Amino acid sequence: MPREAPYLEVADSLRARVLAGEWDVGTRLPSRAQLAQEYGVGRNVTQRAMDRLIVEGLLEGRAGSGTYVRRPRERLRMVRSRHRERRGGSPFRADMREQGRSGTWESHSQARVPAPEFVAERLAIDPGDLCVTTRYEFLADGQPVQLSQSWEPMAITDGTPVVLPEMGPLAGAGVVERMRAIGVEVDTAVEVPRAARATQAQANLLGISVGDLVLQIERTYYDTDGRPVETADITVPDVRWEVAYEFGVESP
Repeated sequence: MPREAPYLEVADSLRARVLAGEWDVGTRLPSRAQLAQEYGVGRNVTQRAMDRLIVEGLLEGRAGSGTYVRRPRERLRMVRSRHRERRGGSPFRADMREQGRSGTWESHSQARVPAPEFVAERLAIDPGDLCVTTRYEFLADGQPVQLSQSWEPMAITDGTPVVLPEMGPLAGAGVVERMRAIGVEVDTAVEVPRAARATQAQANLLGISVGDLVLQIERTYYDTDGRPVETADITVPDVRWEVAYEFGVESP
């Protein structure tokens, strides 16, 4: 079995030492030259290892001073429940407001995209049927916290004011409110969460490392007739969020 790259081995060792409390929060680490001598590697190897731990949020570099143990990043809780859709407007913006943060996003929509097979299966349409797909980068106080790509069948929205999710009179209002505006009542959302590792593209957008743990949520909205009206793949970085699901309990 091939060995890990030397800088990853050094990063793993330094991470373990930091988490074990060998250096307290705010403590300056030995220089990269000292660490290189200790580990028997080149300075560039220890630099790459320390850079990785800076990206992870364990360390912070201070210009002209060195590298220090950083105070742990706050890990927030994201609650997924049916109440998210009852607050009006964007569920994400409401989530961030409850956290005392400003929720915004950047998006790019493309219309008349043939549905790939996996999307067609989730939307109960034929492969190649036309959809609108939208890529999102969600931000909290200007910092990336979540990614998403959604798909909506154009058979439902084509020719209506809400065909593009982020344009028109209900831009950014959320799927439930947009669909209601064209006479489609959404009453069910099904989410399938799966653990995954960040790809290079996801890591670049979220400011995390390739291979970091993420939660992939496959979400599909259904109308009152059981017809899928939107499906999305949501990517949540584990280092920043824990996801909790809230369920109502009906009395017998």
